[in-house]
Amino acid sequence: MSGTISKFINELILYDYILFGALFLLFILFVTIGILLRKRGAIAILLILFAFTQLIVGSTYGYIKMHEYLFTNETAITSQKKLNFTQAIVLYGSVKNISQRDFSSCNITATVYKKSGNKIKDYILMLKPLNKMSIIEQGIVKDEKREFKMIIEPFTYGGDYNITLGANCR
Repeated sequence: MSGTISKFINELILYDYILFGALFLLFILFVTIGILLRKRGAIAILLILFAFTQLIVGSTYGYIKMHEYLFTNETAITSQKKLNFTQAIVLYGSVKNISQRDFSSCNITATVYKKSGNKIKDYILMLKPLNKMSIIEQGIVKDEKREFKMIIEPFTYGGDYNITLGANCR
């Protein structure tokens, strides 16, 4: 647990500190106004609840949306082939940096799901993937398209399946 928290803190950028600092100042402001208006109980409680809500929801939502904007990328599957002689899928794909910043690293993840033909059942099957594999690509500059090869193993499923590809870049 502490390793995950320290990794998160080490990966923060300047914009993250500005976001969290501004939200903390707003939190202090609303709590202070709530304390000053303590004679009006309903308004004071509402302001303090709003302060805690904006601190938790605002920081989470702001962090996610800011990183989606700053580290925009496109992933595409070029080809994929299920190997007959071994229990694996070979996946060829690409990741393209379409943001205004250079990426120091991209964690590219391929996820394999069962396919049923029913939209509702397919959505439920996405919650429990058959297999998941990740690779890390380093140093992708602005407007660069990087090709990669990924081997998803072990893969023993014999029916229809879908593969989704995503990248989390920094």
